[in-house]
Amino acid sequence: MARSKEFEENDVLEKAMMLFWEQGFEKTSMNDLVEHMGIHRRSLYDTFTDKRTLFLKAMERFEDRIGGRWAARAKQAETADQALRSIFRFVIDGDEDAPPGCMLVNSAVELAVRDADVDAKTAQAFAKSEDLLAEIVAWGQQSGEFTERYEAKELAEYLHNALAGLRVMARTSAAKEKLERIAEMSMRILTP
Repeated sequence: MARSKEFEENDVLEKAMMLFWEQGFEKTSMNDLVEHMGIHRRSLYDTFTDKRTLFLKAMERFEDRIGGRWAARAKQAETADQALRSIFRFVIDGDEDAPPGCMLVNSAVELAVRDADVDAKTAQAFAKSEDLLAEIVAWGQQSGEFTERYEAKELAEYLHNALAGLRVMARTSAAKEKLERIAEMSMRILTP
């Protein structure tokens, strides 16, 4: 008789995502995952196949989580300026009860050069982020908040690069005030 799962897949995937986010792929062992997820090794293999497949699923979960939060912040804002500042604030402050920085940025730095699937997932996630930023910039250009000297897509690429840098710096001992100055300087390029 087949045994039923004794865990909720989304719950253990969330735990794996947090561990990979904190430690990265290579530093996280199967023993770490089994212990942190609170499931048996066999259950991990039966459900997720292997560590790499679990990692890729954790990346997808992270992208859904963060992409959704960026989009929600943009929708709640009354102006394009507020929308962008809210995203910068989220990147600087981080997510409550979560590791600092960004799992996607960390994964790109750690693995993208030698893992085509990780590279594709990070490239896709970064493109979605740039698309959202381009929408916000275009909104700001139409409302007169932002410069029209550059195309919205070009400005979005620049802003995404600044946000990626902030996500890296958020994992270091850099002072929050420094991150805030970088965010403010990044916003100045948008001044009409």
